[in-house]
Amino acid sequence: MATRIRYIAGFTALSVLAAFLLPAMPQPVSYHDFADHREIFGIANFLDVASNAAFVLAGLAGFAVVLRPRTVFATNSERWPYAVFFAGMLLTGLGSAYYHLVPDNERLFWDRLPMTIAFMSLIAAQVVDRIDTRTGLALLLPMLLVGAASVLYWRATERAGVGNVMPYAVLQGYSVVILFLLALLQPSRYTRGNDIYWVFAGYVLAKLLETFDRQLYGLGHMASGHSLKHLAAAVAGLVVCRMLYLRTLQPRTSAAGSVASGQNRAPVARSQQQGAIGRD
Repeated sequence: MATRIRYIAGFTALSVLAAFLLPAMPQPVSYHDFADHREIFGIANFLDVASNAAFVLAGLAGFAVVLRPRTVFATNSERWPYAVFFAGMLLTGLGSAYYHLVPDNERLFWDRLPMTIAFMSLIAAQVVDRIDTRTGLALLLPMLLVGAASVLYWRATERAGVGNVMPYAVLQGYSVVILFLLALLQPSRYTRGNDIYWVFAGYVLAKLLETFDRQLYGLGHMASGHSLKHLAAAVAGLVVCRMLYLRTLQPRTSAAGSVASGQNRAPVARSQQQGAIGRD
């Protein structure tokens, strides 16, 4: 465990250094020029806007599962990181729809801010599941603040005319890699822990779809890569929802709890026996 945590801490430290030391990079203006500009039902960039409904649905479904009494959490406090994650998904849908109506840097802020909420809270949730409950819960708020700070810093530098999106880009890459490392290096206390690999795969697919936005739109002009990216990322959120719905505590965790309970009962039994002897 100690060696695995050192790997995770080392990668985290390298990512922090990269965010500060890599050359500044402004947000390219061309980023806002997506392939599909079609107006449908009077809504500009309709499919890029409407496809964000998938995030909203994933967020609402996630809330229903997290709040469901039968969903398995060792302690009720473990629900919080997942609740925040699905709040981030829902807000990402709203923020991204707002951005795609009139894409520019100012609106992009409201797309990226809730994305950091989703990234950071999912990492905290995996720390809870795989390393230590108290540590994961304690990390939730600081990680949310770091995520928000990366986007606030980017917006501030853009407004000052010296844009630097690099810290946010590093944070996004860090989030995906650290989730993969956590899954690879430390098993979950719950079943379905390997489902997190599908979340990683969904993110990679989303980035590929985004990269080939125009090429995919050119194949029949049905949907652009960016619209499909929204769907792929939302499906990754639904994978987390399904994971929570189906999972149980690992047998060894339950067995450990039974042993501990038995050990706690043993002194009580001995005490009762001694008391009975004393009364005789």
